[in-house]
Amino acid sequence: MKQWRKRNDALGTVNRGDPCESGLCTLCTSDCKGKCETWLSSLMGRKLLYPLHFGETTSGSASVTTEGAGYHALRIQGYAYGAEGLPEGLSNDPDDCIFPNVSIETSFGTETETKCRVPIMTGALGSTFIAAKYWNSFAVGAAICGFPIVIGENVVGVDRNSVLNNGTISSAPELERRIDIFQRYYDGYGGIIIQMNVEDSRNGVARYLAEKYCDDVIIELKWGQGAKDIGGEIQVSDLQYARFLNERGYVVDPDPFNQLSVASFENKSLTSFARHSRLGATGILSSDELRERFSESVRELRELGFKRITLKTGAYGMEALALAIKCASENNLDLLTVDGAGGGTGMSPWNMMEQWGIPSLQLHAKTWEYCNILEKNGITVPDISLAGGFAREDHIFKALALCSPYAKLACMGRAPMIPGFLGSNIEGVFKPDKKTELFGQWEELPAAVRENGTSPEEIFAGWEAVKAKVGTEEMDAIPFGAIALYGYVDKLSCGLQQFMAGARKFSIPSIHRSDIMAANLETAEVTGIPYLTDAQNDLAKTILLS
Repeated sequence: MKQWRKRNDALGTVNRGDPCESGLCTLCTSDCKGKCETWLSSLMGRKLLYPLHFGETTSGSASVTTEGAGYHALRIQGYAYGAEGLPEGLSNDPDDCIFPNVSIETSFGTETETKCRVPIMTGALGSTFIAAKYWNSFAVGAAICGFPIVIGENVVGVDRNSVLNNGTISSAPELERRIDIFQRYYDGYGGIIIQMNVEDSRNGVARYLAEKYCDDVIIELKWGQGAKDIGGEIQVSDLQYARFLNERGYVVDPDPFNQLSVASFENKSLTSFARHSRLGATGILSSDELRERFSESVRELRELGFKRITLKTGAYGMEALALAIKCASENNLDLLTVDGAGGGTGMSPWNMMEQWGIPSLQLHAKTWEYCNILEKNGITVPDISLAGGFAREDHIFKALALCSPYAKLACMGRAPMIPGFLGSNIEGVFKPDKKTELFGQWEELPAAVRENGTSPEEIFAGWEAVKAKVGTEEMDAIPFGAIALYGYVDKLSCGLQQFMAGARKFSIPSIHRSDIMAANLETAEVTGIPYLTDAQNDLAKTILLS
């Protein structure tokens, strides 16, 4: 089994826990004092693209990893001449073909276009408490950077202050809070996506949204995610809250009304209850019936007035993938997100995350194949977002290239949450009177932060850029976590521009599958991407014999 490096001496990054392929630790804690690549780039921004101590050191790449099939075994092409996708007004000239001129803007949608400044979106940030606590940082950061953010499932159902009359929502303060925070800084780029599962549909979330936010939000129907093949979960340590959730119609395990459970809770051998959502699409016995039922759900949403509707599917088998693509196509959905295993989450069964489902690379390769079949048969292909273990700029490039031209976005789950944690902890140190409100967990700045400075202006590379965007007076209202997120996205953006310039691609639509190579034969077979020395080999021989 491939072992990922915990330390990168060139960048000065370290993983405190076991690293994943993404570069994140398998267990990412909100109080972490550093310093993985995502954590540190939230402070340093694009500076972290380069090795440390310029002028005092030299650096060289570690051995190239080629073991096994995965995104790590894709290599990005570079070309010696040419340029494609230059913005209007620029020429194929050395003065114009520079990486700052690469456009990384993208868009998705059928009748209504959603524009994005960067080709990323968040994963679903739903009913887990960590999503609620740090939402201000996530939402403000996404709005300022101009990419879509997803409010995940069950937000209304778990909100003690929401009001349901006869099972239908009449008040949803937490949902409204999340939408309003994003809307305050929304400037036409990105968007807010509201995810719905079985319980949300039963509770009338869509109808409630239609009355207040119909033109402002995108509705996402959820089939699953890469982390698990059962519904969403949270853990609660309050017996009364567990009973509240049970009475709201959720599956709560163990039963909080069972006397054995109560006794175990009272003697502290039981410390928490797990709240689960229901499986969707039960009772459907055929793919045709599923397609019909899905189309009916979409029609109902359109009748409510929603103009933008998306679908999220998980790491299921090939039939479910084909159904998701087909349903998205025949219902003119604006986006289909395909999330591969093993995904990340706030709380899912660990061995399920480790052992179930189709890994991201394999699932995404089949996504391209099935989309290509539709296109060749004259059938509309939905815009695609790919998810499942992305955190760096090379991940974004590889995902967009692998599923080109259908992929418009890379969906990133845990990675963009890290700046929110980090910024909140830093802000809590500078504003100790608001530390509880900010969910800051530090008493003082750790050494990894002090290396960058001792004032917010010094610490955050994105401080001045955010201030220029929102204005000096508004800076007091901007969470430090949003400023940290800006720094992280700045690093991703600049790194992506550099990869694209090296591949001579100056716009997202100009990225092709030919811009990546397979570093081993297994990955070549899985993806259909040529092996390193097979890529362009025919062109090479033509030149030699010309």
